[in-house]
Amino acid sequence: MNAPLRRAGVVVLVLFALVFGKLNWVQAYKADDYRTDPRNNRVQVAEYERPRGAIEAGGQTLASNTETEGELKYQRIYPKKEIYAPVIGYKPVNLGATGVENFENDILSGSSDKLFADRVSDMFTGDKTGGGNIVLSLIPAAQEKAWKEMVNNERGVKRGAAVAIDPTTGAVQAMVSMPSYDPNPLASHDDKIAVAEYRKLDSEKGQPLLNRAVASTLPPGSVFKVIISAAALESGAYKLDTEVPAGAVYQEGGATIRNSADEVCPGGEITLKEALTTSCNTAYSRMGVKLGRDVVIDTAKKFGFEDESLRVGDLEDLNTGLSVAASRTGAIANQDGSVDKAALAQSSLGQRDVRMTPLQGALIAATVANDGKQMRPYLVQQQLDSDRRSIYTAKPKVLREPVTSDVAGGLREMMISVVQNGTGKNAKISGFSVGGKTGTAQNAEGADDHGWFIGFAYDKDGKAVSAVCVMLENVPGGHASAEAARIAGEIMKAAGRGGD
Repeated sequence: MNAPLRRAGVVVLVLFALVFGKLNWVQAYKADDYRTDPRNNRVQVAEYERPRGAIEAGGQTLASNTETEGELKYQRIYPKKEIYAPVIGYKPVNLGATGVENFENDILSGSSDKLFADRVSDMFTGDKTGGGNIVLSLIPAAQEKAWKEMVNNERGVKRGAAVAIDPTTGAVQAMVSMPSYDPNPLASHDDKIAVAEYRKLDSEKGQPLLNRAVASTLPPGSVFKVIISAAALESGAYKLDTEVPAGAVYQEGGATIRNSADEVCPGGEITLKEALTTSCNTAYSRMGVKLGRDVVIDTAKKFGFEDESLRVGDLEDLNTGLSVAASRTGAIANQDGSVDKAALAQSSLGQRDVRMTPLQGALIAATVANDGKQMRPYLVQQQLDSDRRSIYTAKPKVLREPVTSDVAGGLREMMISVVQNGTGKNAKISGFSVGGKTGTAQNAEGADDHGWFIGFAYDKDGKAVSAVCVMLENVPGGHASAEAARIAGEIMKAAGRGGD
């Protein structure tokens, strides 16, 4: 064989090897990518040939299907619209799913290994068995009360969030974000409608697609005094009746700390319990400085600040669920790394660089109510197969233990005094023992303050039934936390009665 033929033969062999390699690469490594690519029309048609599983809570259906006469057989529908949208999310045709529809997609679509038997059965019967169902921990009475009170708040606030948790289990009882959105147009089979709706919502100033309960971090104001109180009690140097320095004005570095009103703790000293009850700024700033930056930051971390890994979904796969933004204290340091005492004085009041999510606020209250144990929050109570047989049931897990039972008991007594005798009176509810802490947080210069309230409720038998956080952004007219406290009381009452 002459040289030209040999070279041609080598080229053909190389080309054949490349084609063979490419085919194997496509089949072995890229098959799943191509199969699941949303632009693959055959995949879309196949996905919509079987009914997607339902999402439920408290016997109510929150996401289901209706049959269509189009190429895609089933249309996803959300009967409660805005009320549950930040939690449920939506399942679009050509956009990415969000919320529960996203992180429980394997169960809902029927592709989970837990539903393998259903798929094997379908191979022999030719049926199109529906996906599995998700039962959430949400209490509809609490969720819908939270939504109603938030959107009809007495101060005309347009943005905010509310979260309620069962302190003893971590089950999320309510999660509301305002403003919200109707997910139904986003699930439309008409791409033009879905994309137009998404662009409209994404461009709105109020950010309705943002779940403020887990994704928004804002200065919590005096709510943070619960953390300072915990640090003080944990140190062993303070008890509820310990007299702490107070006064009308306190200056530290470049910071001047004043109380919300002249009549609040004007004297030189006040007990620790009274300091929280009246929300004495000067006492808490002095206390924070005395305890020190490291103690303040470490105590906040014990309660969950700086946690970048927390997700709220099911307790079986902790890497899925709604991602929770990390709450922060800030460095509280000068440029050379030394302690910035002015910043420490302000941070001890939940100002300066302190930022917190509403979920974190609910976890603080839940920890106090649950004797110092912070349960891992979750949304998925059960996973059911297509025949409604249980394939997963939540088993509560302790997330962390920020404080001892004794310290939690002291904090509980102090927070109950806040509601009975102090700034949180609007949270009182008949038939329950309620504790809490208000927070009014300054933010941008010239802007109205944010209003916060965290709290817990015990029923007449002494059982902790709910822990809540309500956050209202830019509340006009002063006393920003009063309305948050009122709404919190209504939510806890609905959660504690379970809809009765």
